[in-house]
Amino acid sequence: MTETNILVEAEPTQPIQSQWRDVWLQFRSHPGAMIGMGFFLTVSLLVTVGPWVWTLDPAAPDILSRNQGPSWAHPMGTDQLGRDTFAAMLQGGRVSLLVGVTAMFLALVLGTLVGVLAGYFKRLDGFLMRLTDLFLALPLLPLLLVIIMLWRDTLRAWLGPEMGVFLLIVFVIGITSWMQTARIVRGDVLALKEQEFIMAARSIGTTPRRMINRHILPNVVSPIMVSATLGIANAIITESALSFLGLGFPSDYPTWGKLLNDAVNFVQIHPERVLWPGAAISLTVLSVNYIGDGLRDALDPRIRGR
Repeated sequence: MTETNILVEAEPTQPIQSQWRDVWLQFRSHPGAMIGMGFFLTVSLLVTVGPWVWTLDPAAPDILSRNQGPSWAHPMGTDQLGRDTFAAMLQGGRVSLLVGVTAMFLALVLGTLVGVLAGYFKRLDGFLMRLTDLFLALPLLPLLLVIIMLWRDTLRAWLGPEMGVFLLIVFVIGITSWMQTARIVRGDVLALKEQEFIMAARSIGTTPRRMINRHILPNVVSPIMVSATLGIANAIITESALSFLGLGFPSDYPTWGKLLNDAVNFVQIHPERVLWPGAAISLTVLSVNYIGDGLRDALDPRIRGR
């Protein structure tokens, strides 16, 4: 056995850790992010599986049981028509989370597309950024109210009362929430264009489409993921505000914002009816924001490993 082989055999083998493992370890070290993820996953599981276990119809009235407090039969009490509040909370949470995730996905696609095109193609930068500034300057809440008032009845008649309003709210929230993602992605793309590997790929004749798909997009995943979590929180708040104002889903279709609106008139008699939807909205949004903070710290290579 030669001296070289002895040295090779004597060297200890180091376990190879992937980048995503390092990201998970950094994310796990963030207490708020772990608590937020646990709460968000619990709420998601409850609103997904809960209606199959708690089979009471949230829209079925029971006049003899109206305005009751918490009990074994109704853990969160009943409303003024005797409808079970817990069943309505489960159904409303499913709607709110579904609207948040779908609207976030739409805003993320639009923002990423605009940001990448503006950052990579200099001739499109001016136009796309001025368009982004225009959307940022618009008063969003009045714009949302006007769009919903104009198109709500048409889409209800065309697609049905629930599906029509759902698609309208998702579309409206999505097209008014992509601007921050676009600006963040554009800044990262502008920085990436000056990196050596991008210049090397350009020098060998890599097409812009292949450059974006193979080199640009994989390196802007971090801000996109952080923006996604913040987009879910923003969409949940916006949908709840629209439902609270009576411009969301039909009156017999429960959402957290609609439940909060119904409970306002009984706040002095039954204050817990305001507490349930209000706490659900606040804690869900807070948990998503903590998840975003943890992802930001974990995906930042300057912070990871400290």
